[in-house]
Amino acid sequence: MKRNFFLCLAAPIGFLAFSIGVLAKSPNIEFEEFDLPNGLHVILHRNTDAPVVSSYVLYHVGSKDERPDRTGFAHFFEHLMFEGSTNIERGQIDKLISGAGGNLNASTSFDRTDYYINLPSNELELALWIESERLMHAVVDETGVETQREVVKEERRSRYDNQPYGSLMENMAGAVFAGTPYAWTPIGSAQYIDEATIDEFRDFYKKWYVPNNAILSIAGDIDLVKTKQLVEQYFGQIPRGEDPQRAGIDWDLMAPGTSKLVDEPMTPLPAAVHIWRAPVLTHEDAEAIDLLISILATGKSSRMYRRLVDVERAAVNSAAFTWMQEKAGLVAAYAIGNRGVTIEQLDSLIEEEVEKLIDTGVTDQEFQKALNQKESEIASSVGTMSSRAQSLANNHLWYGDAGRINRELEAYLKVKKEDLQRVAKNYLKKDRRNTLHYPVPEK
Repeated sequence: MKRNFFLCLAAPIGFLAFSIGVLAKSPNIEFEEFDLPNGLHVILHRNTDAPVVSSYVLYHVGSKDERPDRTGFAHFFEHLMFEGSTNIERGQIDKLISGAGGNLNASTSFDRTDYYINLPSNELELALWIESERLMHAVVDETGVETQREVVKEERRSRYDNQPYGSLMENMAGAVFAGTPYAWTPIGSAQYIDEATIDEFRDFYKKWYVPNNAILSIAGDIDLVKTKQLVEQYFGQIPRGEDPQRAGIDWDLMAPGTSKLVDEPMTPLPAAVHIWRAPVLTHEDAEAIDLLISILATGKSSRMYRRLVDVERAAVNSAAFTWMQEKAGLVAAYAIGNRGVTIEQLDSLIEEEVEKLIDTGVTDQEFQKALNQKESEIASSVGTMSSRAQSLANNHLWYGDAGRINRELEAYLKVKKEDLQRVAKNYLKKDRRNTLHYPVPEK
């Protein structure tokens, strides 16, 4: 169970016809929230537009919470939690949900692991039973562990080791997040998954899969009183665990840059990647950085794409993105060159476009367009019950405020055009730039 992260990196954002005036028409998402005595935080959003319901369980554990010699555990549990429980036979969770007309999935990031279930609204109790079973009675045994060892290793081989530029995510994290627990990625190391004992897996489950380290968010056609009773029925008796101890991270934005040559036999075209350290997700500059990167290289109308792909014909693709995490962050821009184009040419073109942002900032038209894109993106991000449940939980975890779901656009509207040039000067400095070069191997 894994969402394809790379499909999201360079996805163009459209729908530019919207204006900022649409803000007044955005729905106000009402919700209730409360804590059970065992520490589980619960968020409920009622919407009767369609007879559907979505449950979302967010665990505050990701790859950054792993031991350096046991990477990949958080992602491993994303898979293992579908094995079964004391009261659910192995392999039956998927069948139970599909048989009830629903769907489910899960994902892992540097900072969290999450599970969602979408069902007809009359099947809410099924979702709550399954999630309570996974929280209290998940089976962590040799059979399940060995099965998922092979699944996870095959995922790594097919999606990372045997794909062109498949090492990009790991190389970026290793370069920019060096010296922190973000230096490895959620996929982890097959070696460490192989070396881990059954007791180590059980200890990980006992430490992180506790109600006081989780958020349960439910959105859809629900009766609030009855739903509260069901939540208490299924989750209220689960004992509180010890509060997990987390490693401290000293995030230095001033660290000098590095350079790495990535010589891989499967590289079809030359590629250059420029990466800078950025502030954390909740930093006051986060929205300005997001808008800046959108103007630089998000979509085919962005500066980098027009220059490198359309005008110079030096690249087949060019884009930029941000990874702003709980305790660290980065921004990156990359270009995949045409045949015959050198990596030095790609470096020079990317650098020129970044320097223009630093020297002259952005135009009024570019700034307004970026805001329009962001408005459309935010509106689309809460269009389903599943996305609303997820947004409520994530806003509570990272910002301590689930109600930010209704104010996210406001944070972007507070950004001034001049802020974009300021953050470009502050964070995209050449001496702090990390570079990755993917040359085409000689025949």
